[in-house]
Amino acid sequence: MQLLDKLAEIWNTIDYPFFIHNGSQLRFQDIASQNPIDLSLVKSGDVVAIIGDFNPSSILTLLRLIDLAVIVIPLTTETSNEHEYFFESALVDVVIKDGVVSRRTHSKTHELIDVLRVNGHAGLVLFSTGTTGRPKAILHDLTLFLKRFETPRPTLRTINFLLFDHIGGINTLLHTLFNKGVVVAPEARTVDSVLDTCRKYDVEALPTTPTFLRMMLMSGAIPEKVPSCLKIITYGTERMDQPTLDELCRLLPVVDFRQTFGMSELGIVRVKSEARDSLFMKVGGEGVKTKVVNNVLQIQSQSRMLGYLNAPSPFDSEGWYDTKDVVEEKNNYYKVVGRESDVINVGGLKFMASDVELVALDFPGVSLVKAYPKQNPITGQHVELTVQPREGVSIDKDSLMSYMKSKLQPHMAPKRIKIDVVNIGHRFKKG
Repeated sequence: MQLLDKLAEIWNTIDYPFFIHNGSQLRFQDIASQNPIDLSLVKSGDVVAIIGDFNPSSILTLLRLIDLAVIVIPLTTETSNEHEYFFESALVDVVIKDGVVSRRTHSKTHELIDVLRVNGHAGLVLFSTGTTGRPKAILHDLTLFLKRFETPRPTLRTINFLLFDHIGGINTLLHTLFNKGVVVAPEARTVDSVLDTCRKYDVEALPTTPTFLRMMLMSGAIPEKVPSCLKIITYGTERMDQPTLDELCRLLPVVDFRQTFGMSELGIVRVKSEARDSLFMKVGGEGVKTKVVNNVLQIQSQSRMLGYLNAPSPFDSEGWYDTKDVVEEKNNYYKVVGRESDVINVGGLKFMASDVELVALDFPGVSLVKAYPKQNPITGQHVELTVQPREGVSIDKDSLMSYMKSKLQPHMAPKRIKIDVVNIGHRFKKG
């Protein structure tokens, strides 16, 4: 059975909206019965980039493309400066933008794409955020990816904060579709807009990032502007710091905070937080195994990607994936303390960038902070900081430097502090 037919059968007797967008409450039948764009130029097995967002047209086009057994690449306008690189890396045959379908010409092939074509399976390509080099093109067998949604699971009214090009956003959409839930698209991904949308449409679950939650704290929106309907806030995609989580739990005592963990390479893995105020989590679920090697988490997952289209496979001979996440272990729970790339080595003494950031975050007036290593001819590396003040606050660099030196060991103290905006990517992660 085709995906659209299967979903139509699931929603056939449901008399409430599946999708709320720009004030319109749309049932699944409203989505499926739209006037569709012309896909006559698209052939089974094509690699198709669709530039869109979570809106009725993009959702319907995405589902129709899956039924055509294409390899689909969801993209957003926020990454438009990288689209040409994406098209070349993923061997794109067709681009769909603003309802216009256009074919591209190339003569390249890739064995992983050929496997999907031979099997008649749809595929999904997602791009890494590219914080350590150019983004990697991550290829999943979408036919297998969809099988995880065949097991019914409970749903909440969820705001789709994570974007159209993010595995978490796609997962929220599909989970809601298969389980008769309601998903709400924010009008804008700002603190006020997201909270207003939650209040207006009785949103129960907000999946977001630690950076956005800290922005919520710094805005003064918590707790007064957080609606009582919000039951669960999940956070992932980057490391959360304990002071921020503690403050959130204190200000919102009835909200359940849950950590998520996953990488586009591995698919969605199930996570259970030790407690709402704990950064320790249990990582697992069906078909998932974990181990720690030299303090770094490795994962084996049956729902893993087929491979990269523009880089060598990261899996070892037994299928283990090195997450590059440095973790602490406690009773089979893990806490991510940073990435391997976050390890700073000053004269042979190693520590995490997060150790320095936590101290800076306690300084009055600091909103966001980024610690990073710089090459040093004497010690190999030293630490520098970019600090973003709260709105309307002025931070004295000398006072902050003195504070950092009083709280940190000498080799961990920053050599330079820059007062500036901390770069935040379109997925609301620190750059």
